[in-house]
Amino acid sequence: MIEALLSLLSYIIPFLVVLTVIVFVHEMGHYLVARWNGVAIQTFSLGFGRELAGFTDKSGTRWRLSAIPLGGYVRFVGDMNPASAPDRDMLAEMDPAIRNSLFYYKNVWQRIAVVVAGPAANFIFTFVVFYALLMSLGQYTIPPVIQDVVPDSPAAVAGLEPGDRVVGVDGYEVRGFEDFQRLVATSPGRPVTVYVERDGERLGFLVTPEIVEQEDALGNINKIGRLGVSRQTTAEDIEHIRPDPIDAVGITVSRMWLIVDRTFAFIGDFFVGRGDPDQLGGPIKVAQVSGDVATLGWLELVNWIALLSLSIGLFNLFPIPLLDGGHLLFYLIEAVRGKPLSPRVQEAGFRFGLAIVFTLMVFTIAIDIPDVVNRLM
Repeated sequence: MIEALLSLLSYIIPFLVVLTVIVFVHEMGHYLVARWNGVAIQTFSLGFGRELAGFTDKSGTRWRLSAIPLGGYVRFVGDMNPASAPDRDMLAEMDPAIRNSLFYYKNVWQRIAVVVAGPAANFIFTFVVFYALLMSLGQYTIPPVIQDVVPDSPAAVAGLEPGDRVVGVDGYEVRGFEDFQRLVATSPGRPVTVYVERDGERLGFLVTPEIVEQEDALGNINKIGRLGVSRQTTAEDIEHIRPDPIDAVGITVSRMWLIVDRTFAFIGDFFVGRGDPDQLGGPIKVAQVSGDVATLGWLELVNWIALLSLSIGLFNLFPIPLLDGGHLLFYLIEAVRGKPLSPRVQEAGFRFGLAIVFTLMVFTIAIDIPDVVNRLM
């Protein structure tokens, strides 16, 4: 029993650290842009529920650490709840002298800027972390030359040959064999175009990686793509490179775009019947991976926080009412129409969004629970 409890704490503590950092970054984005636009802010909270500790700054904002550490929010003066739904009764009674400082009365482009700022902060944070790690540590790379092709494999059928130097996959530049492996692994069952140099000529091959199951370093079983090519690596093959600051920007942006691209491809698989629900993960899965990554060292944990920050920023931009993307959708419609949607339509949208988010959370938790139980037993 004690061992199970200690094991559970080894997941919970890293998860709370990861979540707190990402939530703080996200909400700080909303907060800063709101302040720059002269919005009166009532509360900046890490967590939900009862306040555990806090203080009020000179501008009147209450900074809180709350009892349920599963998120956070910035609440503007005049909001009815942390989801930024306006309290219309309060707004009607508000002193006209302070209306210009209320989020509800800001012009639509200012409100759009405040909404976009949260996910944008997540993206900027990810870029800064990836870029800093790349510039400080550099990266190890292996020449992207194919040495062996498995007979009758997808690569062999497509026409790839030993000695081919891979230079690109689906528009992504391949700098090392590890790039090639990553691009293929993240495309299970999806056709990709592999560009190679052969005898001084650039050739393109359309090939569909087969789907295989592989256990990662953390003991998780993932379905990845495999072409059936390999290369033997010696110590002399491994290169340590430290890109210049300009090249590092391109490498970092390319890495982030790959994550975004593969995320949408993963989602698209479900619409064509190719998606695997077992590859989804909710809060429990995130907690489990956070605990596992923490055992690998602080660099790996920082990298995981940055990766998750990008994913959460992207998820928040989905056009689902209740999320930032839902607010953004309503404001864009308002910008086109010249007037906001009716309160009834917005309320119906938020209820629909709440149902979607709640259903998705329940679904992912149901998937995660059996795996967690097996780990604790």
